[in-house]
Amino acid sequence: MATIGFIGLGNMGAPMAANLMKAQHKVTGYDVVAGPVSTLELQGGKGAANAAEAAAAGDIVVTMLPAGPQVRAVYLGPNGIIAKAKKGALLIDCSTIDVETARLVSEEAKKAGLEMLDAPVSGGVMGAQAGTLTFMVGGTEAAFAKGRPILANMGRTIVHAGPAGNGQIAKICNNMMLAVSMIGVCEGFALAEKLGLPSQTLWDICSTSTSQCWAMTNYCPMPGPVPAAPSNRGYPAGFTAANMLKDLRLSQAAAGQAAAATPMGAAAANLYQLFVDGGKGALDFSAIMQMVRRHGNAG
Repeated sequence: MATIGFIGLGNMGAPMAANLMKAQHKVTGYDVVAGPVSTLELQGGKGAANAAEAAAAGDIVVTMLPAGPQVRAVYLGPNGIIAKAKKGALLIDCSTIDVETARLVSEEAKKAGLEMLDAPVSGGVMGAQAGTLTFMVGGTEAAFAKGRPILANMGRTIVHAGPAGNGQIAKICNNMMLAVSMIGVCEGFALAEKLGLPSQTLWDICSTSTSQCWAMTNYCPMPGPVPAAPSNRGYPAGFTAANMLKDLRLSQAAAGQAAAATPMGAAAANLYQLFVDGGKGALDFSAIMQMVRRHGNAG
């Protein structure tokens, strides 16, 4: 049993912290919103008044924050996690952020004598609730060995991607590919609909053919073929379109820095920008099907 400080109890962080408590770890949690802290307390955890208090309470500190600026703000400075964490604590950041920030914060932690992992996740809210997340982990072998048992309480697949920042590289590449494939599936179903082929028939064929992919078989954006998919419930967010746009922007920034050609990733970023600008950012990322169908019907 470990003592864990958990900072960031949002849609992803709250169920992750709950799974740690189910595994009998002692969790002290903090969030800028009071409600999730109260919920954590009802579940058997301890609430903290601020991030510094949560950090000081754990032999392990886990964070799940919106973006790079928040990670820098929470980790760095005189009242940051690095300054307030216990000696020898392991820091695990599960946020999806830019590689530069991940490596900067890890280096500052190292200077303070602390080990750190960047461990972004895949699996969305459903995966966080079920404890089936995939963790893509950057950091030293020693830190990974120490952190893996904790991550295993929140996820099913834990992969060491290499040194600091490599977890973030894996995550932004994964989500760029996911966005591209999701849009491709949307376009295929929209075209079939215009040409008079039933969605279920297309799914029956394509789900076992060469176009088969996770976006189709597990998360089909067209209502009907996959009953558990968000498309059959009005597209409630397992992973929001706004978050997909954030990750696509990260991928394109990294591509620019590396002089890598990602034209499909750039196109996906542009399409999700249009979708989010249209007020749909809070919907699931698969809801971009709505925009694809609407544009097709307007043609």
